[in-house]
Amino acid sequence: MLPDIDSLALFVKAAELRSLTRAAGSSHMGLAAASRRIVLLEHRLKTTLLARSPKGVELTPAGETLLVHAKAILLRLNQMQADMDDHGAGRRGQLRILANTSAMAQYVPDDLARFTRANPDVRLIVEERWSALIVLALLAGEADVGIIMEGAPTDGLEVFKYRSDRLAIVVPQGHPLAAADTASFSDVLDYELVALESDSSMMRLLSEHAISVEKGLRLSVQVRGFEVVCRVVQSGLGVGLLPFDAASAIGQSMGLSVRPLSDAWAVRQMLACVKKDRPRSASLSRMLGVLTSSG
Repeated sequence: MLPDIDSLALFVKAAELRSLTRAAGSSHMGLAAASRRIVLLEHRLKTTLLARSPKGVELTPAGETLLVHAKAILLRLNQMQADMDDHGAGRRGQLRILANTSAMAQYVPDDLARFTRANPDVRLIVEERWSALIVLALLAGEADVGIIMEGAPTDGLEVFKYRSDRLAIVVPQGHPLAAADTASFSDVLDYELVALESDSSMMRLLSEHAISVEKGLRLSVQVRGFEVVCRVVQSGLGVGLLPFDAASAIGQSMGLSVRPLSDAWAVRQMLACVKKDRPRSASLSRMLGVLTSSG
C-alpha cells in the first residue's frame, strides 16, 4: 500500500525542521495525530525513518532516501496543481522555456513579454541554464523550447536562428584598452581577465581562440553573473569579458568603459531549439514564431 500524500508532506516538514512537534504545528494537527501518521508511514514502508530523541528527530539512512523521493513527488504534485489551476482559470496551456545566461540578460525577457501580451492564456515557466544543460533537458523532454549559443551540440534537436550578440571588454575609465573604439582579443590577453565560469559557452569560445593566437587566458576571477563581473572589474581586479549589450547596460551605470571585440568570431549566433519530432501545440508554434522573428 502506497503512503498518502499528507503523511509524506508531514515527514518532509519533520525532516526539515528536525522536530515532529514543530512539523505538527505547521501542519495544523496535534502531536499525537502527527506521531501516529509517521508510525503508520514507517509501518507501510517497513523501516524506521526518524530517530527520536529529547532534542527532536534525525533522519535514518532510510529516511534520507525517502526525503529525496518525497520532495520530488510533492514538487510534481504542486506543478500538477498549478497546471490544473491554469486550466480552471481559462488558460489553454503552458510552455517551459530554458535560456542561456547571455540570452536571458539581453533579449529573452522582452521577447517573452511580447509573446505573453499576445497570448495571455498561455503560462510561461522560464529558467536560466548553461547551453549544454539546456540541450540535455530538451532531449529528456523536460522543456518545450531552449535558447542556446551556436556551438553547443544539437544532435536530436531542431534549431532555428534567434538573435546574435558581440562579445566586449569591460574596463575602468582610463584603462589603456579604453582608448580605442574597439579592442582585439590578442591585446586583451595581455591582461588579467574577469569572466564567467568555465562551463559557459562564452568561456569555451574564448579558450579556443586564445589557443589560436598562442596566448593563455590569464583568468584572475571567474563568477556566475554578468553584474558580478562588472563589480569585480570596478574593483580593479581585471578586464571583464561580456556580451556588448549586457555590458553596456550594466557596466556604464557603474562608470565603466565598454568596448566591443573587433574579432569577427566575437559575433555569436543564438539558437532557439526544440526536440526533433516533438508534437507542436498551437502555443509552441506561436512561441517559435515570436523567437524566430526577433532577430
